[in-house]
Amino acid sequence: MTLLLAILGVALSAAPWLLLGLGIAGLIKGLISEAALTRWVGGQGLGSVARAAVIGAPLPLCSCGAIPTALALHRGGADRGPTTAFLIGTPGIGIDSLTISYALLGPFMALARGVSAVLTAIVTGLLVGRTRVAEAAAPASAPSCGTGCGCGAKPDSAPAALGRRLRAGLGYAFSDILDDISLWLLAGLLVAGALIALVPPQQLAGLGSGLGAMLVMAVIGIPMYLCATAATPIAAGLLLAGVSPGTVLVFLIAAPVTSLATLGVFRREMGNRALVAYLAGILASAVVLGLCVDLLAGWWGLDIPHQVAQVQELLPTWLEALALIALVALAVRPLRRRLATGLVLPT
Repeated sequence: MTLLLAILGVALSAAPWLLLGLGIAGLIKGLISEAALTRWVGGQGLGSVARAAVIGAPLPLCSCGAIPTALALHRGGADRGPTTAFLIGTPGIGIDSLTISYALLGPFMALARGVSAVLTAIVTGLLVGRTRVAEAAAPASAPSCGTGCGCGAKPDSAPAALGRRLRAGLGYAFSDILDDISLWLLAGLLVAGALIALVPPQQLAGLGSGLGAMLVMAVIGIPMYLCATAATPIAAGLLLAGVSPGTVLVFLIAAPVTSLATLGVFRREMGNRALVAYLAGILASAVVLGLCVDLLAGWWGLDIPHQVAQVQELLPTWLEALALIALVALAVRPLRRRLATGLVLPT
């Protein structure tokens, strides 16, 4: 019973913020086209890398979902540095995971996570950019008839086109994104509940701090396939069980930004030298940022679990329960289809 109550408590705290994040992610998806992304991340150097990291950060894509977009950007002319920054920044922190981070980890950890994801993307992008070798320039291709292109289509009025894009973006967020993260999110909630209810805080507190623990977290997290949103409940469980904020941050950086699938595609596209720089950048950035966060938390005397409790008290229980019911209804495909067609009850 204690385990179930712990899982339910985490789920109730996360549900309203996750719904809000998904809604904002859908709006971003509907308003930003791939052609605009290609224009924004063009060029080389620090400016292009930083721009790619910042632009990618709020986008609603996990590590594997970011691969085709990043490849399209690279093959469309983006340098390997900005491409890498986009590939790391996009799954590292999205608007949906940022909102749930605020709910489950508190304002300090949410801010540290967002800033750290962008800094990791910039540092790694610069390292990979230095491995660039002379490459034959890819011939410019004509724009394809993709989303937002409008080639051969009957022009719509601006409000109609905007409305169509927004509906498509919200549909993408509450179907594709939610389908991608729902099972992982459930697993994360189960692990978080188990850590909170069953693991003595002293046990993890003794093992979960310092350089050694951070290196272990990074090595474990880098090959995992865990989206940023699903990693958040696990991080909350680790935090409340006594693991230091910096060690938790290393997990939050390393686990979502890459996976074995990403590593394989990255090596094939950019070579072994770039892959080594990619791994070194993520590992070094995660550990250094984790150490900095522990220093700041100790220096400022922050009580992170107390911050988490304060945030979770912001919303009334009835609102959290309604949000959780809505989230479950949207995550279960048959229920979602019935809601989409207005057939809530069987006929």
